[in-house]
Amino acid sequence: MKERYARIPVLLFTLGLMSLAQPLCAQYFRQSSYWKTHRRELSVGFGISNFLGELGGRNQIGSPFVWDLELSQTRPAAAFDFRYYVAQKMALRTRLTYGVLAGNDNLTTETFRQNRNLSFKTDIFELSLVYEFHLYREELGHVYDLRGVQGTKSSRVGLYFFAGVGGFYFDPKAQFQNAWVRLKPLGTEGQGLPGGAKEYNNFQVCIPMGIGLRKAFTKQMSAGLELQYTKTFTDYVDDVSTNYYDGTALAEANGELSQYLADPSLGNLEFGNPTAPGQQRGDEKDLDAYLFLKAQVHYKLVKFKSGSKKYRTRIRRQKIVF
Repeated sequence: MKERYARIPVLLFTLGLMSLAQPLCAQYFRQSSYWKTHRRELSVGFGISNFLGELGGRNQIGSPFVWDLELSQTRPAAAFDFRYYVAQKMALRTRLTYGVLAGNDNLTTETFRQNRNLSFKTDIFELSLVYEFHLYREELGHVYDLRGVQGTKSSRVGLYFFAGVGGFYFDPKAQFQNAWVRLKPLGTEGQGLPGGAKEYNNFQVCIPMGIGLRKAFTKQMSAGLELQYTKTFTDYVDDVSTNYYDGTALAEANGELSQYLADPSLGNLEFGNPTAPGQQRGDEKDLDAYLFLKAQVHYKLVKFKSGSKKYRTRIRRQKIVF
């Protein structure tokens, strides 16, 4: 009998743990799967774009990466996204981005670039598919999900990184007598002529990558900032890549406008002729790139598993974790 009574406290303790475990597990399950009710998201972004290539740049000959950025050539950009969360901290995003890229040698005092005197502008249309990893996710509500206890408010800002693949369209133009002239048909580096450069395609592949911050304001609405660096596999976004071609041959084949826009140099150097046929016009080993910096608004498309009022109320009462 004594042995039987001795087992009663152990039995009661075990039953108590089992009774607590069920609501705790159920609560954890609801919280851990809450993100699935809003795994689809739309985003709109507006901001600025800038070009990293041969034209313009800082007052020195070719600096790598953002150290060659010319802030005065910053132009507008806009984007529209659709995001799908494949896991709580991982998402796939498809994006259509529009931006304007520009460069002008007359903005630098570096001797060679200023004398070269080339300039361009192009619209950029980029379509990309990227993978996002959310190191931190923005949160609303309070840190502790205890009934009747508010506790400390959550103030975390979401932080994510992304990289992927995309394609973009560009069509460089130069200004001549207050009109913008398409440069590709002019073959400014002898494209299509004997010994000239290879003709380039206006459609190219790119690798977008970057970092972003997000802050939630409601269960469905959040906003943030995102910086994107896009690596391309072409050096002709600005129509400048290889060497100067013979101007007389360009004029005979494509007209005098081709000859002028291929070499509008100022001729103010005291030594040699750096724009003679065969001299360096660009650097084909240094491929072009561009930057986007955008402010974005994100809207989650909430999907309820049931249309019942009871289920919707249960969802609203849960801890809000994005």
